[in-house]
Amino acid sequence: MSRNDEVADRLDEFADLLEATGVEYKPTAYRRAAENVREHPAAVETLAADGEDAVAEIDRVGDAIAAKIVEYVETGSIGELEELRAELPADMAALTAVEGVGPKTVGSLYEALEITTLDELESAAEAGEIREVSGFGATTEQNILDNVPFARESRERTRLGDARPVADAALSYLDALDAVAAAEVCGSIRRWKATIGDIDLLVASDAREPIVESFTAWPDADATIEAGTGKASVRSDGTRVDLRIVDPDEFGAALQYFTGSRAHNVAVRNRAIERGLKLNEYGLFDVSGVDGAEDGDRDADAESGDDDAGDDPAEATATRAGERVAGATEDGVYEALDLDPIPPELREDTGEVAAAAEGELPDLLTRDDIRGDLHTHTDWSDGGFAIEEMVAAAAERGYEYHVVTDHATGPGMIGGVGLDESEIAEQADAVAEVAAEVDGIEVLHGIEANIDADGDLSTADETLADLDLVVASPHSGLGQDADRATERLVRAVEHPHVDVLGHPTGRLINERPGLDPDVESVAEAAAAADTAIEVNANPARLDADGGFVRAAMEAGATIAVNTDAHAPRELDNVRYGVHTARRGWAETADVLNARSLDDLLAFLDA
Repeated sequence: MSRNDEVADRLDEFADLLEATGVEYKPTAYRRAAENVREHPAAVETLAADGEDAVAEIDRVGDAIAAKIVEYVETGSIGELEELRAELPADMAALTAVEGVGPKTVGSLYEALEITTLDELESAAEAGEIREVSGFGATTEQNILDNVPFARESRERTRLGDARPVADAALSYLDALDAVAAAEVCGSIRRWKATIGDIDLLVASDAREPIVESFTAWPDADATIEAGTGKASVRSDGTRVDLRIVDPDEFGAALQYFTGSRAHNVAVRNRAIERGLKLNEYGLFDVSGVDGAEDGDRDADAESGDDDAGDDPAEATATRAGERVAGATEDGVYEALDLDPIPPELREDTGEVAAAAEGELPDLLTRDDIRGDLHTHTDWSDGGFAIEEMVAAAAERGYEYHVVTDHATGPGMIGGVGLDESEIAEQADAVAEVAAEVDGIEVLHGIEANIDADGDLSTADETLADLDLVVASPHSGLGQDADRATERLVRAVEHPHVDVLGHPTGRLINERPGLDPDVESVAEAAAAADTAIEVNANPARLDADGGFVRAAMEAGATIAVNTDAHAPRELDNVRYGVHTARRGWAETADVLNARSLDDLLAFLDA
């Protein structure tokens, strides 16, 4: 993995600390530099090896910031950043995780009350001390108090989009080891949940100690937490990575067991018991006539991956009692229980076992089914790349079509972001020029309009009518109660020019919860109005989530899996959207941008 994200995180921290200490203008420069370092195709450490001039070639990275980047790559720290941390020794990431608390608030509260942690913030709010600080009041204090629990919970879970690249790198490293017969992630990350606790890895091998030694020597491991004969744990990029090694003939059973969820595993295990079988991480066993065969069974808490099964030889022998009838492959375990193989995303005990028994599992959407992206941004609004660059990236990915949907002006748009009606018309000409110059991909022009607090749109109907596609999204008023949020979104999907309801709750995972509408009512209204509900594949959003998608499927609504990409590489985030859609039981026919261009246009013209 490149260090681009790591360096960008330091620049973002630099910006926050500068803002918190009252510095103007510079924070914006650092944030823009961070964004461009994060999106740059070349590894920043490679550029740094060639000196500051090479780093300064990154857009919006000036000489001063380039020098700091080189300093960080070479030494692991930035002198000026350390000075800022000493000046303001607050846990900036934790405190700003509280909705409504920004860097300036952190600076003010530190200056007045020396608050540095979430616990101190909560205690000060409970004691009524925050309302006494100049510029604050009782309402602000109560809002802080209300949002601290969410912030604390968010600190305990890692976003899927942050953890999955680490897991992929670990799998790639393990797969390259000669002693490894098979390797896979398990636990909630394999079910593609929006957040995870730890990264759980499972390896099949006859040689354990050499793999443990290699794993703890993994170059991406920042520290070794523990290492045994068949298990090890390291920390990489701030996330705990747990490795478990099993015999090859037990790999399938262990993978099923440690993938979970717990509720799914209990349902499958009960099905085994009904058939005189016993299922655990060692295999599926025929235990008819075996005395005490159930001794030593444990509940399958595959969410944590911290079960110590297999370390006690006596216990392992007991749990292998009986004749093994399956275990080498995961599919074999399900098939031996007269079940169709159940995709990991569905394993939440929400009807998938019954569907597998009846042969009625959905034919789930795949990444290869996606034919284009209906929600993308360019440098006309808050994207970092030109129209032609985004279109070229879409063409490189084999897409049939690509839609440019920059932000329109309206509620939630700050800092001059967003196009007014005249600028939208101007951009239409620019999109048409690019479309005329490219072959093999259709380029359409749309907009991301803003849904105000009442469900109205921020862009004139006359302008919307001229566009190929309209995404309407909530960007403000995200603290509404459930009834008002539902009415707002229903009104938006019923708007005659709205084609796609964008990131419907407006949530940012681990940052803000967003709206909490009655998803069934919104889904039914969207189905009636022929408006698609977006699964926003940005890993900070994954919105609509799997539950919302399931409601859409049951209502007969259409969904669209879009990336909301602001840079070419973000088009690859589509995989997060696809797996989120799969968690909601979405099939290819349910997905608007899995359809041909003609079928897409027919939907838009309906």
